Amino acid sequence: MIADFLLVIAAVSATDASVVQEVICAETAFSRAAEVRDKALFLSFVDPDARFVSSRISRGRAEVGEAWAIFFEPGGPQMRWRPRVVAVSSDGSLAMSRGPYRSVTLNADGERIESWGTFISTWRRNPDGDWQVLFDTGADAGMTPTEDDRATLEDEPECP
Repeated sequence: MIADFLLVIAAVSATDASVVQEVICAETAFSRAAEVRDKALFLSFVDPDARFVSSRISRGRAEVGEAWAIFFEPGGPQMRWRPRVVAVSSDGSLAMSRGPYRSVTLNADGERIESWGTFISTWRRNPDGDWQVLFDTGADAGMTPTEDDRATLEDEPECP
């Protein structure tokens, strides 16, 4: 897992590597906001012009908040994701991150049910330097996670 990041970072300049790390940290903080069910913090990572694609397209923070509301309810599904691949545009204003996600729910008998997939996020750097998610979608829902997928979710990148 860490080797994956090293390969990505080794292929870019030192400046690009620092931008890649910024996006890794932004994506991780975005996930952590969902993990602790902090909806306001979660939405602060969502670009005002965002488009989140699932069974329908959610446009803007309000619609994204509605579409994701269940993840912030007590007892709702628990969501976690981490980036495995990050690519940054040559001007440093856009980035794409991709990696595994896991959603955990409890069935009627209280048994833990895990659903795995892959997320893809497009980030935009705002004039103030902060990164926000512009486009977000998932794929491979229902996939069987690999050991690398599991390791990626347990990895905690070094972030401020």
